[in-house]
Amino acid sequence: MERERVVGAMSALWSVGAGLLLLLLWVRHRGLEAVLVHHRWVFVCFFLMPLSILFDIYYQLRAWAVRRLHSAPRQHAQRVRHIQEQVREWKKEGSKRYMCTGRPGWLTVSLRVGKYKKTHKNIMINLMDVLEVDSERQVVRVEPLVTMGQLTAHLNPMGWTLPVVPELDDLTVGGLIMGTGIESSSHIYGLFQHTCVAYELVLADGSLVRCSPTENSDLFYAVPWSCGTLGFLVAAEIKMIPAKKYVKIHYQPVRGLQKICEKFTEESKKKENSFVEGLMYSLDEAVIMTGVLTDEAEQSKINRIGNYYKPWFFKHVEKYLKADRTGVEYIPSRHYYHRHTRSIFWELQDIIPFGNNPVFRYLFGWMVPPKISLLKLTQGEAIRKLYEQHHVVQDMLVPMKSLEKSIQTFHVDLNVYPIWLCPFILPNNPGMVHPKGNETELYVDIGAYGEPKSKQFEARASMRQMEKFVRSVHGFQMLYADCYMTREEFWDMFDGSLYHKLREQMNCKDAFPEVYDKICKAARH
Repeated sequence: MERERVVGAMSALWSVGAGLLLLLLWVRHRGLEAVLVHHRWVFVCFFLMPLSILFDIYYQLRAWAVRRLHSAPRQHAQRVRHIQEQVREWKKEGSKRYMCTGRPGWLTVSLRVGKYKKTHKNIMINLMDVLEVDSERQVVRVEPLVTMGQLTAHLNPMGWTLPVVPELDDLTVGGLIMGTGIESSSHIYGLFQHTCVAYELVLADGSLVRCSPTENSDLFYAVPWSCGTLGFLVAAEIKMIPAKKYVKIHYQPVRGLQKICEKFTEESKKKENSFVEGLMYSLDEAVIMTGVLTDEAEQSKINRIGNYYKPWFFKHVEKYLKADRTGVEYIPSRHYYHRHTRSIFWELQDIIPFGNNPVFRYLFGWMVPPKISLLKLTQGEAIRKLYEQHHVVQDMLVPMKSLEKSIQTFHVDLNVYPIWLCPFILPNNPGMVHPKGNETELYVDIGAYGEPKSKQFEARASMRQMEKFVRSVHGFQMLYADCYMTREEFWDMFDGSLYHKLREQMNCKDAFPEVYDKICKAARH
């Protein structure tokens, strides 16, 4: 019996070895670049997915050890002092170069490739821990590299969650503050920045400053969307709300663009909806989803959509549209918060076309998704150019009253489906992003991710046309994506009055590039 087991194990190893050898011979025959461009799924499935699992195991073990040893609060002050020392050293060297974080560009979730890391002074910031959960104040204090997956895993067992939990596990608190973040609860709570109550930053002179709506308030309102050009974020305090076990979600297929916009606007205005989201599968077909948090559930209607063998969420939703029926389900809260993670919304279908096949899900779904950072690191110049010219990943934030016109514009200029619709309230706070009037206004994030089917699509010309339209309705472009605006157009879209005033007051001009120069293609090329 023992001999048979050994023989069986050896046979399996020989099979795996032979398979890998054949794979390597095939790669050598076709050429590595050809395989990466035309058969990328091979590289992703056999190398990046297993490597992503190892990354996850490492970070989960690290987070567990930090929690067990309670070491994060003790080490935080020391790590911040090290950042201050690096900034002061930069000053002693004569402030010859701009500063930026030393985190490699490929580790960020943004698909944009920033070249400034090679020319700027890299300040090493190793801050990736949850520092304190204050149940009395209902606030959690965290370091900037804490991810959404890490934070929800930490808070949910304690009975807490965040008011706004942006999709994708690997999004960091720092990225969501310095850039922006949104989720289907944003029609109640606003953008991620609107759930923050305080920031701590190391400034260009090496000083440590805390800011809030009542303390250094100008800095507090100027930090969001500044992309790290006012100082180094070292901690943030974020509101918490009580967590519940499930989200009771209602699926409503709607046909006809006007009816879609009317229904979506109507549901977005209802505060009794904990969550509102829309997925458009064509110009006149959509599923509008509304959800409420609850601790009770009908057992027969529980859908643990986050399990690795389950269909991708956007494909699951599409079934209601195809069947032309409404439906109600109870999704465990953490599964709901990260419902688009496994398929990276619908981007993974372009990389692994058979990824939603039941056989693939049951055999390999536990390794999905591959890390976006690893996809960036290994994409190569050929794939980068291919994506830049034939692929869009854009989120445009427009007033809800302009929704119908905006969708028509997206259809003509891009023709990318599905389209993600996510409502949010935008308060009239100081800073780069606020409504045109003096009151809070209801906006919507229109997310387009995929290969444009529009015959006249040309990356630069089409996106400039889109940006022009968004400016005309007093909307905003998320800055993680490719931006083609000129400097004048950029500051026409965003309010730079407070931002520029603070850069002058805090001597940032020699320390950090202007946000436009850091993120816009016209400035970077």
